[in-house]
Amino acid sequence: MSIDPDKLKFFSFLLFTKLEGAVTSGMVHLGDHLGLYRAMAAAPHPLTTTQLAAATGLRERWVREWAYNQAAAKLISFSSLRSQPAQLDDDTFYLSPEQIAVLADESHPAFGMGMFHRLPQTMESLKRMPESFRTGIGHNYDSHGPDGAIGIERSFEPWNNANLIPLVLPAVGVIDTLRAGATVADVGSGAGGAVLRMAAEFPNSTFVGYDISQYALARANERLDASGLTNARFADPQVEPLPTDNSVNFVCTFDCIHDMTHPLVVMKAIRAALRNDGVWLLVDIKAHDSFVMNAEKNPMASLMYGISVLSCMSSSLSTPDGAGLGTLGLSEMTAESMAQTAGFTSFERLDVEHSVNAFYAIRP
Repeated sequence: MSIDPDKLKFFSFLLFTKLEGAVTSGMVHLGDHLGLYRAMAAAPHPLTTTQLAAATGLRERWVREWAYNQAAAKLISFSSLRSQPAQLDDDTFYLSPEQIAVLADESHPAFGMGMFHRLPQTMESLKRMPESFRTGIGHNYDSHGPDGAIGIERSFEPWNNANLIPLVLPAVGVIDTLRAGATVADVGSGAGGAVLRMAAEFPNSTFVGYDISQYALARANERLDASGLTNARFADPQVEPLPTDNSVNFVCTFDCIHDMTHPLVVMKAIRAALRNDGVWLLVDIKAHDSFVMNAEKNPMASLMYGISVLSCMSSSLSTPDGAGLGTLGLSEMTAESMAQTAGFTSFERLDVEHSVNAFYAIRP
């Protein structure tokens, strides 16, 4: 078999673009962790690397090489005086408004540092993967440590904080119910952001967040104590299961069903907890029914499948009989079929636009 030299060169380049992305992702983690992005965002003018190092208390030579990586990757902006001869501080670096939103502003819905926060823990799981491939058994979210829980918190909460109350809950049709006073369960509540946001907005309602991650529960309870809220709490469903008496008005699950070892069992538990006139808000990753559709229509498909191996599918296979749905495993058709099996009769996709997630209102 002969090798086309042009195709060989192109494929080699393609491969090393993947390595570039991985290495640059590590630099993004450092930029977030060391406060470099925040310092650039706060500066009233572009900074030399000497100024950026002084602002962050870091060594200039390390900051310079980091900045060169980030500017070459077009993640931060730069300008140059181009003096002759060239001087070390000819180059200055800054963030555009869009770069500030994604890299430095945790209140902006587009803030994107969550997955980079937990990047070291995610990549550390590579050491465990060979054994998982041999045995079939994965690892739950607590294998990523406390920073794993914080990374998930920082990934999803900026968008939720901006959109859950004004956009998502009205689309579900539960605002009046929550204002009047309702019983609410957030299953897979993680670090508790949605519970705390809703509890503050709807003081007449009571909220319970359920999660099996001990790190997430610890973080959620820490935040609850700081909030002073009295109408919310958090529980481990392995110790305190959901009620089975159809007493809950509203159940929500955010980006967690596909991670679960027994998602259908959880869906049945949600049905047993929910009132006959209640509603379940299912938020999960947008997915198609086949690999071909995902590969063709989702520009982030390769990222999603990779994260699945390292995190989502690994979690869902962390017991020998785990379902193993994976990141792109809960398509709309799959979700509706499972909901019907769990005893629900109404399944509606909501008109909520999100770059990653799909939103469904499911009723008994």
